[in-house]
Amino acid sequence: MNTTANKYVIGLDYGSDSARAIVVNALTGETIASSVKKYPRWSQGLYCNPQINQWRQHPKDYLEVLEFIVADALSQCPEGTAERVVGLAFDTTGSTPAFTDESGTPLSLLPEFAENPDAMFVLWKDHTAICEAQEINVACSKSEINYSKYEGGIYDAEWFWAKALHCLRQSPEVAAKAYSFVECCEWLPAVLTGVTHANNIIRSRCTAGHKALWCEEWGGLPSEEFLSGIDPLLKGWRDRLFVQTVTADIPRGTLCPEWASRLGLNTNVIVAGSALDAHVGAVGAGVSPHTLVRVIGTSTCDMTVASYEEMKNKCIPGICGQADGSMIPGMIGLEAGQCAFGDVYAMFRRILEYPLRKIMPTTLKGKLSDEEIQESIENACDEILLSLTTEAEKISIGQSTMLATDWVNGRRSPDVNPSVTGTITGFTLGTTAPLIFRALVEATAFGSKAIMDRYEEQGIRIDNVIGIGGIALKSPFVMQTMCDVLGKPIKVCKTDQACALGAAMFAATAAGIYRKVEDAYQVMNSGFAKEYTPNPENTRIYASRFAKYIKLGKFTENEL
Repeated sequence: MNTTANKYVIGLDYGSDSARAIVVNALTGETIASSVKKYPRWSQGLYCNPQINQWRQHPKDYLEVLEFIVADALSQCPEGTAERVVGLAFDTTGSTPAFTDESGTPLSLLPEFAENPDAMFVLWKDHTAICEAQEINVACSKSEINYSKYEGGIYDAEWFWAKALHCLRQSPEVAAKAYSFVECCEWLPAVLTGVTHANNIIRSRCTAGHKALWCEEWGGLPSEEFLSGIDPLLKGWRDRLFVQTVTADIPRGTLCPEWASRLGLNTNVIVAGSALDAHVGAVGAGVSPHTLVRVIGTSTCDMTVASYEEMKNKCIPGICGQADGSMIPGMIGLEAGQCAFGDVYAMFRRILEYPLRKIMPTTLKGKLSDEEIQESIENACDEILLSLTTEAEKISIGQSTMLATDWVNGRRSPDVNPSVTGTITGFTLGTTAPLIFRALVEATAFGSKAIMDRYEEQGIRIDNVIGIGGIALKSPFVMQTMCDVLGKPIKVCKTDQACALGAAMFAATAAGIYRKVEDAYQVMNSGFAKEYTPNPENTRIYASRFAKYIKLGKFTENEL
């Protein structure tokens, strides 16, 4: 390969458990190398408390894996590749913000806050701020300006202001030191470009519009009167944060000398804008008007875009927000999603693992070595979902009495409710694990349909669906079930790195290789691995079951 004839970009995808880097030929779209590494402290469960839905991540995790994955990916490339890298871009989970001092340094990087979870990044799925979100919703309902109208009308505990207020209340020492509050996807580019003051951190249109109640219509963030009226702890924060936001295709600067050296790159590398992982992944998958991109993993994000003309001042109720330019500049980006998708299956797997992990070690003691026992347990656990899938596929639609909802981690869309719980009904003496598993798969598909129906009820036409993520590529049973429930064709992206690829497209655009990100997609896209077509008879049967799902959901929410 003649590396001098090519230009390369690096896409950096920061997920919930790990970060990934891919090196892409910006002129052909070929992925040259990739590397992934789990966050070390997160992997140990540090600073998290599942019992109270507290999920925190230390910024050291982000920086340490960044150095590793970039160096590791570049080490796999032909000689001379690093010198030809012209741009890089991030996507991260969100809303995943942290408090910083005046220099823009996250407080948990200071010695006195190194072990304080409220000084760390508050991961998107952290639900400790439910009360604060409710207070914000009450304030919105009383305000002359309904600041939540572009957030689906309901502000969520997973978002910026609720998390800020909760942590300020929990830790007076954090409140005394904190100067700013910044999203992960805004902080990482600031680090790489050598920003030394929090006021100079460039803010993301995506995170601000979808999570922080920012809108040009009311001059940026909500008014000082509104924020301080919720709690005096929020007094003064508006003036210290930001007014302007920019889209992800706009350069943030170039690599500072320190990070150019640490990453093995040169200081001419453009650091592009940044956005949330699902939004960037939607671009990497080819989001366009009337196409719904489903980012399917532990949870889902359901993304689409619409022209200004199609929106015509619409406010879609019950979704996770709409923001101008949050995905493709010049279009309105719309986001919805499920709080749990793969996590629903993982929950059931953990239940079935119990006898293996708690009983097998005792029964096999003395017959096998400790290492052999542990290996046997892990192998058996790894087979659970595969075996359940095989057996569930044999069950005909409608054969089972089992029916479930998918709200095991609350509900994000439609109509956010982080407190609602999942339900399963229809147990008989003939109930088996595969029957329960099939009901859970159908529940995740029904949750998907509820989201799609909300879009269409509000005049946002959906003609087809694109699926990205590990489940989309690896589980034909789940995808065909979803296809039949939705009654729409589903294409599955060939790459399992659509988010990182989308970041690479933004990097190529910011570096000037392409005029706009849509042009980058035309060259750099991965294509599709498979297409699912709905079975009309199955769709008809599922329509009846979906109606029952809606009734069960209403009972769960209203009565339980």
